[in-house]
Amino acid sequence: MANRLGLFATSALAVSLIAGAAHAQGASNVIEELVVTAEKREQSLQDIAVAVSAFTSEKRDLVGINSVADLTNFTPGLQYSSQLDRISLRGVGRLTNVHGADGAVAIYSDGIYTSSTVEAGKTPLFVDRTEVLRGPQGTLYGRNSIGGAINVISKRPTDDFQGEIRANFANYNRRTLEGTISGPTPIPGVSYRLGANWDKQTKGWIDNIVPGMPDEGNVVDTKYFEGQLKFDFNDNFEGWVKLSASEWDNGGGGPGSRATWTPAPFPTLEAANAALVLNPGYGCSGKVTNVVNASPMGCVNPALTDPRKIASTVPYKVRLDDTYSLASEWTYHFADMDLKYVGGGQMYHYYLDGPTPVDHTAPITAYTLPGGLVINPRYAFNYQEDLRWVSHELNLASTSDSDFQWLLGAYYYSEAYEQPTYTYLPDQAQASGPFGLPGTFCAATGGICAPQQGRRIYDDVPHLDIKSKAVFGQIDWQFTPTWKTTIGLRYSHDRKSGYEDLRLRCFAIAGCFAKPELNAFIPGGIPLIDLTQTPSVVGAPAPGTPLPKGVTSYTTYDPTTGFAHRTYDDSWSAVTGTAGVQWDPDSSTMAYARYSRGYKAGGFRIGIDTTLGASPETAEETVDAFEIGLKKNWSTLQANIAVFRYNYQNAQVPLTVAQTAGGLGQANSIFYNIPKAISQGVELETIWQPINNLQILFNYSYLDAHVTESVGTVDPVDPSALDPLARPVGTTTSADIFTAGLPGGGFQRGQNLAGQQMPNAPKNKVALNANYTWDFANGGSLIASASYLWRDAQYGSIFNRAYTRSPSWDQVDARLTWRAPGDKLTVILWGKNLLDELGYEGGPGAARRAGSNYNNPLLGQAQTNFVEGIASSYPLTAPRTFGLELQYKFN
Repeated sequence: MANRLGLFATSALAVSLIAGAAHAQGASNVIEELVVTAEKREQSLQDIAVAVSAFTSEKRDLVGINSVADLTNFTPGLQYSSQLDRISLRGVGRLTNVHGADGAVAIYSDGIYTSSTVEAGKTPLFVDRTEVLRGPQGTLYGRNSIGGAINVISKRPTDDFQGEIRANFANYNRRTLEGTISGPTPIPGVSYRLGANWDKQTKGWIDNIVPGMPDEGNVVDTKYFEGQLKFDFNDNFEGWVKLSASEWDNGGGGPGSRATWTPAPFPTLEAANAALVLNPGYGCSGKVTNVVNASPMGCVNPALTDPRKIASTVPYKVRLDDTYSLASEWTYHFADMDLKYVGGGQMYHYYLDGPTPVDHTAPITAYTLPGGLVINPRYAFNYQEDLRWVSHELNLASTSDSDFQWLLGAYYYSEAYEQPTYTYLPDQAQASGPFGLPGTFCAATGGICAPQQGRRIYDDVPHLDIKSKAVFGQIDWQFTPTWKTTIGLRYSHDRKSGYEDLRLRCFAIAGCFAKPELNAFIPGGIPLIDLTQTPSVVGAPAPGTPLPKGVTSYTTYDPTTGFAHRTYDDSWSAVTGTAGVQWDPDSSTMAYARYSRGYKAGGFRIGIDTTLGASPETAEETVDAFEIGLKKNWSTLQANIAVFRYNYQNAQVPLTVAQTAGGLGQANSIFYNIPKAISQGVELETIWQPINNLQILFNYSYLDAHVTESVGTVDPVDPSALDPLARPVGTTTSADIFTAGLPGGGFQRGQNLAGQQMPNAPKNKVALNANYTWDFANGGSLIASASYLWRDAQYGSIFNRAYTRSPSWDQVDARLTWRAPGDKLTVILWGKNLLDELGYEGGPGAARRAGSNYNNPLLGQAQTNFVEGIASSYPLTAPRTFGLELQYKFN
């Protein structure tokens, strides 16, 4: 870190020396007052008693904030995984992509709630302002805002005609073209705005060494279109509406794609309890001749020596279609209050194809079974999200100059989604081979299976309907010239209901299952068996036992479809709110103290699991948050500081439960509520302008988010808790306890997690930017900007082990912006991660590669297990990127 800071300081000094010889006309980058709508009315950022980080489009262009990942660098406490589209604030976040469990940070695009963070990553050409509200927003933003809220506010239509075109050319053969036009229509009082964006990258950040296979890592081809209308009906009534559409056709890029580094040897055989699949799609093996890196010792993972190389015969593919968003805002101005309706919704269909991520299976390319049957067991998965939702909010807010201000509102949200996931054999030629589907499974269609249906080994189709309702109110009372108090309350009610269909089959390898009685079902000569017909395998409750909480019915097996069927229904409600005081001793100082109560509804872990788990429901989360803050303006310095402490109850964490007492040879998953956790810390945001045209931004945050009470949980990577490599420094076996086990797994050794750091919560973050503007006599300008970023180590799991820890990392960025006289043409030369350092979006995931020596009679050979070990997969940030951006405005 010291070397990087030295490099940054040298660059900043050079900028200052050059500045001394430049002719400065004025301060183009002055500290400006920023107006935000964080509390649903226009207020100065420095006057609002909430910790808010706000970024205008101009500030984003100046610093180089072009994505959500960039946003995290300059926002204290904010963490985001672009691969998984998961976001967290102050250690509170979304730890799963299961849509039956909600996110903890609410994303609002023009007032419309969305479950994805993608909207916050739109370019500055389309976004006027992005506001990140840190801390639970349990009054005005009640839905899933237990960690905070992000408001994305679009640029709106203009009364005068204007337009802008931008083109960006970067390494890795990336090209971005976008443009907007805006102005009045022939209809009086009606103005419009149209925009489009096309982003394409053909060379990936990750090099696939398998001949004929594509590179991966941000290989994208995305399109975005939007149209807006603004209505000024009369002095009292105004409206606005936006319709947008998106389309992705990405080869290994975008949310869900491969962006990880797994520096572990490839496995070289099939473990005895390997369960569902034979091959995770590795492109090498030592057992056949037509392979990459073949050797008597087996294949060599290229990631062992290069973190941006892979060998895979099954590429990732990301697609998005049928994606439309509608947002509207209608306001009627009364004499002393505004009545506002905000309504809209979204629908999208997301697809992800890729190799099955099974670490303990053999990278074999082909085998000949007895009788001459040849199989090519390359497995792949398909994951989809098909979502539709609508959102309605009606609020009434005071607008007078009174010392007593108020806001009342009502909210309704409705969502329906399906999240089908299946594992299949990608070779069409095998559809009628050993993995063919018996005709009884397709009886409903006359014995004819749909495309790919006959090649599916695992098939899960969950569907949920979600309803959320709320009423809320907040009052602000200026009871003295320098003191104000705020009180807010919200009542929320959430209900989730739906069903899940699951089918599970297995390639018939003797010893494939941990349960001995299952191996007896493998008939000679039939390489595929239907596990769904064995209810205990897919999680059916024992006869006479009650159904799990939230489960309303269970059909163990439907012979016409081959699926087991389970239905779900439950509801949750809570009263949340806020109370605080604000002190304004002078016009440049504001201090506040605030208490907030946050809530997130419970949910179901359904989908993306190999069984219908024994405990699918999770309880709601709650948090009691205490915060004090100070916002201060001096003549050349603006500083905002916040100190906070959360008492967090029932944090929803998805856990994989290791099987130690029989069951399918692949671990099940459940939701576990961590009883108690604490998130506490200090955040500092500063802007300093020591001389005209030189501006320095410095942000620092310290975060201590850890578990305070949790016993009986089990790390699936180290279920016995005896592995020295799996133990954090300073702990001993005396810290562990024995427990009867979590649902789905017999007797296990429970681990005491008190003191463990929460996932994806680095303790320290630093962001530093210096920029200088030269204003030339002819009206043009040149801006030099450099940024230094540093992030502390973090864990990817509540089990703080060496294999779930990402190290600290840093990054240096730079930009040079030239604006032509008249401010029509802008040219930007930019570079990010100039030193090409490895950065980590979060902590790694880990899996234990465990097996034993066994004889495989179907394959006709004995196999010796590889050395037992643990493989970690680290989510990486982008490598060194650089490019040239051209911007042209016209009117």
